[in-house]
Amino acid sequence: MFQPTPSPEITDPLAQTSERNRAKGHALGLTSASALVIGSIVGTGVFTMPAVLAGAGTMGILVLAVIAVGAMLLAVLFGQLTKRIPNSDGGVYAYARHEFGDFAGYLVGWCYWIQSWAGNAAIVSSWVFYVDALFNSSHPSGLQNWSIAMFGLWIPALINLAGVRQMAWFQNVTVVLKFLPLLFVGVAGWFFVSKANFGPFNASGGSLYSGIGIAAGVALFSFIGVEAAAITAKRVRDPRRNVLRASVIGTVVSAVLYVLVTAVVMGLVNHRTLVTTGSPFVNAFQTMFPHSAWAGRFVAGVAVVSGLGALIAWTLIVTETSRAIAQDDLFPRPFAWSDKNGTAWFGILVGTALPSLLMAWRYSTSSGLTVFTYLVDLSVVTVAIPYFFSAIAQLTYLVSRRRRVEGWRLARDLAVAGASVLFSMWVTFASGYQVVYQALVVLLAGLVLYAFLNARREGLGEVATPVDQAEEPVTTL
Repeated sequence: MFQPTPSPEITDPLAQTSERNRAKGHALGLTSASALVIGSIVGTGVFTMPAVLAGAGTMGILVLAVIAVGAMLLAVLFGQLTKRIPNSDGGVYAYARHEFGDFAGYLVGWCYWIQSWAGNAAIVSSWVFYVDALFNSSHPSGLQNWSIAMFGLWIPALINLAGVRQMAWFQNVTVVLKFLPLLFVGVAGWFFVSKANFGPFNASGGSLYSGIGIAAGVALFSFIGVEAAAITAKRVRDPRRNVLRASVIGTVVSAVLYVLVTAVVMGLVNHRTLVTTGSPFVNAFQTMFPHSAWAGRFVAGVAVVSGLGALIAWTLIVTETSRAIAQDDLFPRPFAWSDKNGTAWFGILVGTALPSLLMAWRYSTSSGLTVFTYLVDLSVVTVAIPYFFSAIAQLTYLVSRRRRVEGWRLARDLAVAGASVLFSMWVTFASGYQVVYQALVVLLAGLVLYAFLNARREGLGEVATPVDQAEEPVTTL
């Protein structure tokens, strides 16, 4: 099969970077890579998630646990793929391109890029709830919330523009600041739980399936980021070892924390109150410390810091995704432009401007949890497609027998890949028809861009030009 050669105009600037600057780029060791995964997974989503899950009922806790198992399987899958694919820069995009060629790589890269910046919009919409709670702002206007959201999007962009070393340091700090208070709630909160606060098993008002659909969307969204170390493999030291380790460590830690705090918050806050609030942890802390005026604002401050950490990590992921695709000339070339430190500054600016515009649209048409749930649903379906392609890329490798894998290792790897395929399909199915329809429209729009990109590559001789049937000569009577 024809294998295209990456455009020299795109790859040369990075290829000629000095060893000193390369060392700056590879700034993420196991600790920082694990913090990146935790910071990407545990954003402000966890601070809003109990309210959305409560809409499904207590079954939401079980759905969250099932999604956690699926996320752990994906963590192992991404580690296996990174270990065997020579150029895994870009993660899910690189896996699909390596196994199925340029078109599949572009399709996955496009979907993941859309999910990344749309996910940033979802994170910042949750972050705004807690900024409002921190400053005791009641009934803010859409314009006020949009203005707050701009700070949440552009401050992380500026930190990323300053360089990966600065980002890694800030990421490690924010992970500690948000993890300890959440762990405190997950453990100490059980002493204040009331059984009367838990809602019914199925509170959706519909079938069991509809309840699962409500819970599955926000549960998977809360685990998006399991692939963070794989996406930024170029920035990770010894990625063949550390991507797998960081992905598993980050996912397991996040999963335990999620299940603990979600169950506790459902038991601390009355069900009727929980399903209508955008900042449930403020209510939870007020239950634990009813005579302390500082409790609600303290947890709101933690959520604000947590959100900034997640947005810093996801701004990097958005940028690295578009940069990796552009370096292979499968995305507009400016996304591969980088400064002397290897920072893809154009990708940061565009990847921040797009969610800014999306937030302006959403805040002008809706408010409250409606904004958050819409952005969550869009992100979930667009990320399920890259997860699915990654799983079938590994499955193809295993059944093709290109490399000798036998006995229990083959059974283990087939089980991981097969379960990941089914998990990705189930998430797409459970998301609902309307969301899948919207994601399909986004996917088709990307194919229009691919038509122009592929035509340019044909003109440059980077891909084989299809041979068309010759036109018949025009004859006159």
